Amino acid sequence: MPNRKRQIKQETRVDKVGGHKAHSRPKSTELTGRGSPKDDRNASLVSVRSVSQSRRDSTKKKAVRPISSGGRSNPVQYVPVISKTGKPLMPCCPARARELISKGNAVGKWKVGIFYIQLTQREDGVVQTIAVGIDPGSKREAFTVKSAKHTYLNVLADAVAWVKDAVETRRMMRKNRRFRKTPCRASRYNRTIGGLPPSTKARWQAKIRIVDILAKLYPITDYIVEDISATTKEGKRKWNASFSPLEIGKKWFYTELQKRGSLTTKQGYETKELRDTLGLKKTKSKMEEKFSAHNLDSWVLANSVVGGHAKPDNEAIWRLIPLRFHRRQLHYLQATKGKRLHYGSTMSLGIKRGSLAMHPKWGLCYLSGYMGDRVSLRCLADGVILCQNAKKEDLKILRFNSWRYKAA
Repeated sequence: MPNRKRQIKQETRVDKVGGHKAHSRPKSTELTGRGSPKDDRNASLVSVRSVSQSRRDSTKKKAVRPISSGGRSNPVQYVPVISKTGKPLMPCCPARARELISKGNAVGKWKVGIFYIQLTQREDGVVQTIAVGIDPGSKREAFTVKSAKHTYLNVLADAVAWVKDAVETRRMMRKNRRFRKTPCRASRYNRTIGGLPPSTKARWQAKIRIVDILAKLYPITDYIVEDISATTKEGKRKWNASFSPLEIGKKWFYTELQKRGSLTTKQGYETKELRDTLGLKKTKSKMEEKFSAHNLDSWVLANSVVGGHAKPDNEAIWRLIPLRFHRRQLHYLQATKGKRLHYGSTMSLGIKRGSLAMHPKWGLCYLSGYMGDRVSLRCLADGVILCQNAKKEDLKILRFNSWRYKAA
């Protein structure tokens, strides 16, 4: 080591004697953060990277690249854009959205956890064909918003599956009241709107609610749905085609979609053929929060209309879970002596339940029940109770909300 240091000092002394500078890159040709020279006139003076150095740099870049759940690099999450009058326009990249906000040409807003911008000057713009693929299910439902160039959003939602049990419980409690010494109201006509049973109506209305949310953010022109049908049991009368609640709800849903855009339906075997043509495989675990569980079918359906891709370009999933409100059950089911305990309703100390609120300790959350002069707060991602003694004056109410949402 001493000999090596002495040799370096001698070489430096020779450079100084000869009047030459030490080997270093001129300041005018230093690279900027984007890898381009500062001075274009001296761009030819920039030394070329060696093969080994380029390989090391590329290896470092690959190591720090974020990876999505699907194993591919994270795509650009495009930001929805609406005009000054509320008309949906074509989405833009995040950098463009930040530029518009910084210049005062747009305002950032939120809808079910999705960030979008509203322009302050433009009222109209040119839009492209955007389709929504819908894969309905008994437990989970998938929606994909896609154009020929980009997949903008994949939504995985929970179906409303508790209404049937709630109606049966209400019927049982009504029968029990007739045996107690309590007033009994007269029988009323079964008030089903449009001939839809309560459970069927709740299921298909939830789909329409999601469609309306997407239609407010994106200029949707086409809807494509995987058609489902009620099966007739062997040896029974073939009445399901006309009288099944599933068929009645489906026809109502299709009628509503036709009011909003062009409707196309595909059978289940046709969806499978589309997957096989692209070489895509669907997982057998239906309850997993993966793109291949349900959103693969919705993506394939949307891609069959707009085209543009042979493989999914965006596998990020946005989860939507509808909140359940006990609207009419004001007390516990089990009768007790004395003062009955309060239960249910849709208000907590004058505030609608499910409303988004900002708490100084728990941050963004939503309201649940109440006890006395305190309210309960729940986590927006998983619905876990954060606290049950929050003061009403400590909350900053943002807006009413009826969904839980998170990124899967």
